[in-house]
Amino acid sequence: MNILFLMYPWDKIDPETDSTLRLIHECVSRDHTVAIATPHNLTMRDSVSSAFCQVFKKGAATPTNIMSFYKKAEFKKSRLPLAGFDTIIMRANPPLDPITLNFLDSVREDVFIMNDIDGLRIANTKLYTASFDDPANHFIPVTHVSKTPEYLVDVLNDSASGKMIMKPLDGYGGQGVILVEKHAQKSFHSLLEFYINNGKGGNYVILQEYVEGADSGDVRILMLNGEPIGAMKRVPASNEVRSNVHAGGTVIKHTLTKNEKALCKHIGPKLVRDGLYFVGIDVINEKLIEVNVQSPGGIMRINKLNNTKLQKKVIDFVESVVNAKEALAQRKNEFRKAINDAHVV
Repeated sequence: MNILFLMYPWDKIDPETDSTLRLIHECVSRDHTVAIATPHNLTMRDSVSSAFCQVFKKGAATPTNIMSFYKKAEFKKSRLPLAGFDTIIMRANPPLDPITLNFLDSVREDVFIMNDIDGLRIANTKLYTASFDDPANHFIPVTHVSKTPEYLVDVLNDSASGKMIMKPLDGYGGQGVILVEKHAQKSFHSLLEFYINNGKGGNYVILQEYVEGADSGDVRILMLNGEPIGAMKRVPASNEVRSNVHAGGTVIKHTLTKNEKALCKHIGPKLVRDGLYFVGIDVINEKLIEVNVQSPGGIMRINKLNNTKLQKKVIDFVESVVNAKEALAQRKNEFRKAINDAHVV
């Protein structure tokens, strides 16, 4: 296969933990032709979308050690047409760049893009969790979104628990996530001014029901084609509300509970319908907090905790989709040939 990883710069990778590097290594190890590019490398000439790529050189044996693979990787630079790839694997960090998706729109019929362009468009903010049908809030915590300070103050005052989680709508990686409480009204007003007014036209703010047990950490679950393939629990550092590893959290082994499996079963079909084949979901006390669709991480840590290699499952899935598309195209060509030959005596 010809595979393009549309991602962050190669020199920004942390080889010890990076999930994208594990996926790339798996593809190169299978002798696929693998290229990488950043969204800034996208270009168009003569109405053909392409990218300035770094293509992994073939020939030498691929090191099994990830660190060695990263350090010894050699590339050939080339501008390549996007339509020539069998698959484009989206691994760019948030926030979502709409111009990137516009480039990909031109090749979506020719290339398997994971995750799907329209899926990324509808799921690139924390509003996406509200699209799952859960009127009784069995799986999804009560969520409020606004850029009107007075309304958000009323929401906090009406909160039964007296405390809520506040975060920016377009944040990622745990950035800007804080715990707010009724008794700290003056601080809350100041925070709202900062969060909302820090941008042209004002930013949207999320106030979410505080889920009991949040101080004990959250669970990151990786979902592939609507099914959970691995999980880990992230425990926050002391005096920290965020469980993200980048915020000082640690990880421990986790086995999905009955209700967590039910949650995955509940949201899985919609993820697939939206073309979101590989995502990471964050769960607290068996409730869905976020869906990470652009560059879900955790492969290395889950692998280490469970002595597995999740990247193999992901690339197996990509190969199966591409092979199915090729088989369908070949069958269609055979049918066309039969029709074209029908008039021959």
